[in-house]
Amino acid sequence: MARVIFHTATTLNGYLADDEDSLAWLFAVPGADQAENDFGRFLDGVGALIMGSTTYEWVVDHEKLLDSPEKWFYSGKASFVMSSRELPVVAGADIRFRTGDVSALWTELVAAAGDRDIWIVGGGDLVGQFADAGLLDEIRVSIAPVTLVSGRPLLPRRLESDRLTLESVGRAGQFAELVYSVRKPE
Repeated sequence: MARVIFHTATTLNGYLADDEDSLAWLFAVPGADQAENDFGRFLDGVGALIMGSTTYEWVVDHEKLLDSPEKWFYSGKASFVMSSRELPVVAGADIRFRTGDVSALWTELVAAAGDRDIWIVGGGDLVGQFADAGLLDEIRVSIAPVTLVSGRPLLPRRLESDRLTLESVGRAGQFAELVYSVRKPE
């Protein structure tokens, strides 16, 4: 059965992006390339991914994917985007726009992932929806030596320690990498 994994980077004080939804802070961290190398192994185990519309729009804009669709990172993987708005499609990419509750999408996500994992790319509220539905299995977070005054929170939900178990701690360059398993809610 596919596991649902939220794999992301965050600032030391728990922000995924700044107030303008930018990740510029992340790419300025020394050692980010080393952390990126380790990410390739993770991505090999992913069969499907899901993201919110803000994350999708940032990736499309930042990488200029409408002009250079060959730069789409996730070739060969079903990519779901949760959005109630019509968004541009990256040519040649397997992008599936969906609305509504993540539980209603579960069967389709699992089928698309096959025998591999489902990666929640972002954002934090989407991850929260999976946690609320009892569908989140693991949180992998790389903490960067950066603080922001405000921004988009890592996971805007309350998850108590009785649902989170620290599985591993690592280091990649300047990043502290934490992996937590997530217990289903009662």
